Amino acid sequence: MNRTLTAAGAAVILATLAACSSSSGSTDSGNKANNDSIAPAASKPLTASTAFTQLSAKVSTAKLSDTVTAANDGNHLLGRPNQYTSKVDFTDSRIKAADVTDSSKGSVDLGGAVEAFSSPADAKTRAAYIQAVTKSMPALAEYDYVHGTVLVRVSHYLTPDQAAAYKTAADSLG
Repeated sequence: MNRTLTAAGAAVILATLAACSSSSGSTDSGNKANNDSIAPAASKPLTASTAFTQLSAKVSTAKLSDTVTAANDGNHLLGRPNQYTSKVDFTDSRIKAADVTDSSKGSVDLGGAVEAFSSPADAKTRAAYIQAVTKSMPALAEYDYVHGTVLVRVSHYLTPDQAAAYKTAADSLG
């Protein structure tokens, strides 16, 4: 009887291991590894600082103005569930502070902000929330571009063509 239980237990373990393993003939396009190689480690999500460095390399008028911390986050969202995990604010030299409604430090009106999230869904949800809130208030309108886990918020004081440069840069984040 002991031998039967041991054999049955071994069969269950083997069946479980077989179900968890991937075959080299897998049609899962997300898993490119085969039995002879090790899958590469997933790349780390972009931080707001890293994303801004990439953006500003393509939009030369963007200059970092502030790195948001829990102590200076006016929205009180940094690190909260489903909210941004990092954030930076930037200015755009084509926007004059005297021309904007809100010229306080960190204002999107002066250029924009980059917010990084732990998931693409969280970034999309934040962008949708901002668009819903600002839809009926033109003074608060902004351009919002989501690429993966990053949301790039751009001042409405830029022309559509100027803002499009940020969209192009956001689309190439990696």
